[in-house]
Amino acid sequence: MSVNTDRYESAVAHYFEAWNAGDPEALAKAVAAAWSVEGTYTDPLATVTGHAEIAGLIAGAHEQFPGFAFRPLGAVDGHHDTARFGWELVSEADGSAPVAGFDVITLDADGRIRSVLGFLDRVPAGA
Repeated sequence: MSVNTDRYESAVAHYFEAWNAGDPEALAKAVAAAWSVEGTYTDPLATVTGHAEIAGLIAGAHEQFPGFAFRPLGAVDGHHDTARFGWELVSEADGSAPVAGFDVITLDADGRIRSVLGFLDRVPAGA
């Protein structure tokens, strides 16, 4: 495995740690570990900048989908400072995955996320 592949996989692992953090303190720590200070997150439903806004967005997803966890879907692929990966939001109760998508991240020199461009491939009606 190349150094760059490890870098991408490490960044994505930190990304999922943030999305799956269970309480506000853990969430704040995980976001700070995953994103650069002025990092951004953009998908069809939201555009946020900075640790506080990113943590707020993630907390809102937990409120909308209690009992669900984000899981990687497939391999991480990347080049230069950019990586892409699929994900799904899985019910811990029954294993269903009503939401799935694909994200592209750009990393800073320290391997933290500068930006996320998210795409939603599967979303339940009314979400």
